[in-house]
Amino acid sequence: MRFIPLIIARPEVQMAIDEAIMRARIEGKVPDTLRLYAFSPSSVTIGRFQSVVHDVNLDEARRLRIPVVRRITGGGSVFHDEFGEITYSVIVGDNYHLMLKNIETSYRYLAGPLVDALKELGLDAGFSGLNDIVANGKKISGSAQTRRKGVILQHGTFMYATRVEVLGRVLRASKAKLADKGVSSIWERVTTLEREGIKLNRWEAYELLREKFFVAFELEEGQLTDYELELAEKLVEEKYGNPEWNESR
Repeated sequence: MRFIPLIIARPEVQMAIDEAIMRARIEGKVPDTLRLYAFSPSSVTIGRFQSVVHDVNLDEARRLRIPVVRRITGGGSVFHDEFGEITYSVIVGDNYHLMLKNIETSYRYLAGPLVDALKELGLDAGFSGLNDIVANGKKISGSAQTRRKGVILQHGTFMYATRVEVLGRVLRASKAKLADKGVSSIWERVTTLEREGIKLNRWEAYELLREKFFVAFELEEGQLTDYELELAEKLVEEKYGNPEWNESR
């Protein structure tokens, strides 16, 4: 499996790269790929079928100059803090491992290194529900997935120092959803390494995750191909940088 080192970029670029890798993998042009990346500036991504108006406080996002981009994966709205979050992405053929055939087990297999990282830091960490990871009972990571022509794209968060107060201002969490989790506010549901008393900077968090993914998977460091870069540039122009896509629901 190819490993792409940390890329820091705008949200439309990151989402375009993920889809470009997936398309190239479907076409057999690149191997299974894992990468780690960070958003700059801080951003919001929304699930493929979400309503922007219902799930994001657009006025607050605009005031804070936080761009909003729609993903091709499902799941909920996500705040990606440039000062406190790293995203992982795995693009892999569903024949890579038997555990990938089942959706729930695939989430846990592909995101397992994040749990390993949290446990190494001394936290009581594990999976909750379909696609969340909790630390000391609170959500610290969430993942989303899509499958096309035998290829899986899964990406998700690792919140080491996300500003939860900003997250709560730009995302709209329904009272019903919070009640289902047994809490009354996002502040009660979400945590970060920093909130759990562990302070890491971006590069420390990156190196920790990199180490755990290299232990879990047979990785070899590589780079994006010219084909992927050109396709990603096209996807930014035609899709992820286009309000027609981002505000389609």
